[in-house]
Amino acid sequence: MKKIIYQFIFQKLMGWKIVANSISDVKKCVVICVPHTSWHDFYLGVFSRGILGEEFNFVAKKELFTFPFGLYFKWMGGASLNRKKNENKVDSIAKIFETKQIFRFAIAPEGTRKKVTEWKTGFYYIALKANVPIVPVIFDHGNKILTFGLPFFPTGNVEKDFKLLQENYIGVLGRVPKYSFTPKL
Repeated sequence: MKKIIYQFIFQKLMGWKIVANSISDVKKCVVICVPHTSWHDFYLGVFSRGILGEEFNFVAKKELFTFPFGLYFKWMGGASLNRKKNENKVDSIAKIFETKQIFRFAIAPEGTRKKVTEWKTGFYYIALKANVPIVPVIFDHGNKILTFGLPFFPTGNVEKDFKLLQENYIGVLGRVPKYSFTPKL
């Protein structure tokens, strides 16, 4: 029933479409969501997750996982992260992959909803350390299409791999077009 409601809202009322390339076959990955220009991207992700019937995850500071909100964040796919502990965050998140059978870690490589010219590299090193692919997700507000790209295994050559990943986002507009990420290829 939830899937039908999500489809009705997402597709009929909002006019969006999902293009998914076998995300169900990928049990562990880093999902990069670009462009991230608005808080609206959150509920678009929630709708797509409900429509596809797949689990997607995120990490947040452990303080958010206390009662009563902790139950909601866990139900939404959250995993707690101890940010006060003097531990490398890449290593901490990579370790979470070891403890889960399914962990599709969603993150915005821009690191903010404002205009950026460079991606942060944490997502890349998490995928490399956890030995999982990166799945590009394209939030194309201009065409109202949310696309799940093909899994990409990082090679260790950040510059070359970023160029290949960023090709997915050429001409893509975010909800706030002036903040959209423009790949430098």
